[in-house]
Amino acid sequence: MSTGDTFGRTIQLFLVDGKPTGLRKATIHGWTGLLFVSGASAFGDMTARNEVDRTGVYVLSGPDPERAGATRVYIGSGNSVAERIKQSALKREFWETAITITTSDDDLSKGHAEYLEARLIELTLDAARVTLDNGTYPDTNRHRLPEADVANMEQFLINLRIVLPVIGLDMLKPQPRAVAQSTKPAEERTTGDVKFEIRHKTGISATAVEEEGEFIVLEGSEVLADTGYVQHETYAALKAKLLADDILVPSASGRLRFARPWSFNSPSAAAAVVLDGSRNGRNEWKVKGSKQTYHDWQQAQAAKQEAEE
Repeated sequence: MSTGDTFGRTIQLFLVDGKPTGLRKATIHGWTGLLFVSGASAFGDMTARNEVDRTGVYVLSGPDPERAGATRVYIGSGNSVAERIKQSALKREFWETAITITTSDDDLSKGHAEYLEARLIELTLDAARVTLDNGTYPDTNRHRLPEADVANMEQFLINLRIVLPVIGLDMLKPQPRAVAQSTKPAEERTTGDVKFEIRHKTGISATAVEEEGEFIVLEGSEVLADTGYVQHETYAALKAKLLADDILVPSASGRLRFARPWSFNSPSAAAAVVLDGSRNGRNEWKVKGSKQTYHDWQQAQAAKQEAEE
């Protein structure tokens, strides 16, 4: 059971045509917000829905053609989301996923939608997880909603923060503390965190922490390069992105190092970049100063939690 201010939520994900890759409908129990998610094949089915021919906002998402391994999104709004998203989709070739956001009772006004659009763009820029395709960034201060309406739209955004990651889009998720507070010394911003390390026979050393399901390799960690090991295509693209963005830079030893902390979606992705080849990160990463693997540590944590319950 949840305690304190944290409560469980029921998210309803309905497969409209019965296919996991087809049109999907997402809602949160007790919330009027209504999301439809589609790829290119189900796009026509989505825009034909009556619920999409309403005032609201939308997101087009796909691989960034200019940055390997990155995601690009476009955020828009309209009195008829169906019409506006069709226009935007025709102008953009990068998108693979389309998301429409309206309400089940059609109670969003043009002002509400424009406010949500501006705030979504603002929050996406702050999170810095994706490339924003928008050429202009509307100012929320220009959309002067009544105080009560602003409060309602901010609550609407709280629910969007919950449901968007469930349908595969993390664009609003704040960066982990170890990344967001990178101007502070690593020891200060990771106080209390369990640290993991890779110490390779070549002499390289890398350090990482885990925070809210993300595995963060800290600045100063070293990376092997040009080893000739087999590298998974996804990890190779990710490493190329880190090099292009100057996250990985040459070190004095002739290797590479992390100039800034970077958040990975798994220990294996982090290990693959550090060791320049596909690796099982659950075994490669060990609790700093010990021989306990990440896998064994995780199992011990689960057993401890069960005992406490």
